[in-house]
Amino acid sequence: MSVGEFPQAVLFCCDHNAVRSPMAEALMKKFYGQRAYVQSAGVKNDMEIDGFSVAVCAEMGIELSRHRSRSFEEMQELGDDLGQYDLIIALSARSKTQALDLTKHYHLTVEYWPIIDPTSLGGDTREAKMAAYRQVRDQIRDKLIERFGPPTA
Repeated sequence: MSVGEFPQAVLFCCDHNAVRSPMAEALMKKFYGQRAYVQSAGVKNDMEIDGFSVAVCAEMGIELSRHRSRSFEEMQELGDDLGQYDLIIALSARSKTQALDLTKHYHLTVEYWPIIDPTSLGGDTREAKMAAYRQVRDQIRDKLIERFGPPTA
């Protein structure tokens, strides 16, 4: 898939599907509406959606609190075939490795956007944590606009 093309189905992935990939999924849906089928997954689904992710997305009018984390394995068990996606965007090194491994027999593109995990940033105060999560949200927003163009929805 060339950079100018708009994909029909996009999967965002990260380590736990609790912070970065749900934010990316929600931002893409908000910016581009129904232009593409958009989902997210993690290497593991051992965490619930992160409260700081919910809070910084709410600042942009995006509802994230109902997101349920899921793993690649769970997706496949539920019949959500990775081969249906024409673009997988990995936001962590571990998810990139797993996405490439799971899709080596499919004709699709895996892109790597190294987005830092904000859970390890921001210090001790709520405001410092919020600033770290906003930075990650805005980095994802900027990458989406750079890759897919100005929001249409």
